[in-house]
Amino acid sequence: MGRQVSEDSESRFARYVEGLTSVIGHADRAAPLRDYCVGLLAAEGRKSVEPMAAVTAPAGVSAQHQKLLHFVADAPWSDERVLAKVREMVVPAIERHGPIEAWIIDDTSYPKQGTHSVGVHHQYCGQLGKQANCQVVVTLSIANHDASLPIAYRLYLPQEWAEDAARRNKAHVPEAIAFKTKPQIALEQIRKACAAGVMSVKELALSLPKHAWRTITWREGSADRLRSRFARMRVRTAPIRRAAGRAEETLLIEWPEGEAEPTKYWLATLDQDISFRHLVDIAKMRWRIERDYQELKQEIGLGHYEGRGWPGFHHHGTLCIAAYGFLISERETIPPSGPRSSRTLTKPAIPSSYRPRGAPDPASASRPQLDRDRPSQPDRRDRPNAATVPMLCTPLHTKRTPYSMTQ
Repeated sequence: MGRQVSEDSESRFARYVEGLTSVIGHADRAAPLRDYCVGLLAAEGRKSVEPMAAVTAPAGVSAQHQKLLHFVADAPWSDERVLAKVREMVVPAIERHGPIEAWIIDDTSYPKQGTHSVGVHHQYCGQLGKQANCQVVVTLSIANHDASLPIAYRLYLPQEWAEDAARRNKAHVPEAIAFKTKPQIALEQIRKACAAGVMSVKELALSLPKHAWRTITWREGSADRLRSRFARMRVRTAPIRRAAGRAEETLLIEWPEGEAEPTKYWLATLDQDISFRHLVDIAKMRWRIERDYQELKQEIGLGHYEGRGWPGFHHHGTLCIAAYGFLISERETIPPSGPRSSRTLTKPAIPSSYRPRGAPDPASASRPQLDRDRPSQPDRRDRPNAATVPMLCTPLHTKRTPYSMTQ
């Protein structure tokens, strides 16, 4: 039975990679694409190019290293097309247990010791919970209560980088990339609203009567049921003329027991008749992508790219998401042993045809340092202040473009 499962996994992996190959252009990119994905899944420890080359071609590590490095850092294939193909192939597996319920925008960061890698700047680093030298990426994920998947991945380019032609040229930043905030338009609306005194959500929350607050349980946690106090009300968020013409939205406020003041705020354009618990449940779906980030970083090596350029940084992220998408698909083939919400990422058997032929243990292969600009310490997801990184959570079944945003 075990051999049959391995063979089935091998054939599914081959079909998955073939699907990705169909959108990367030249046929000579097929082999390095396959090997890069295999390296992300099979290499132990760091998932930078050198150890992946040792795993996928132990008899010719140097030549393989150059092939993989060229493929990820220089080859002009489209990240958008590959991520679209990943979405096309993985979403059906996610939707076997229900439709996509939300779009979620968030960020993730990579601490860096050097200053030359694209986008590196002294800024708020969510992984460290403080200001630090780091890169920050904004992602868009799709999610239901069973699984989630990043479908867009974009490096935040600080203004100092965006306005420095020499640094942009050295890092191969495309000319079309200009400075943008995270997200620029939404934050600008919030700043103008605060400046104009419209909808001061903290003052509004503090003025609500006691009976406006309800204790809501939204899901089972790892040790106990997750619950907190919430209030909701209908508001208009338009610090501009003709505000009365803007549609009303639902303001959701969380004020946990024991806290001196409310801690989180969301705006939602969901149907106003949505149940209170369902509204809270949708707002709290952000936990899913926290797990994505953890698994992508710890298991797939999302933060292990050691190059310095814009194309390679994004190509590596795209391929990590592609490998992660395959694992999500494979997870759906394994009968659950418990509640799905408690299941974690498990790697399927890597196809034998993609493993080293007559290779020594990959752990014994030499892995010289390629770049001093590498993450300074292991991942730790200490979240930033909510005001620093808004979260966008957009259910797909509504007609307008709904969202919820932490203050």
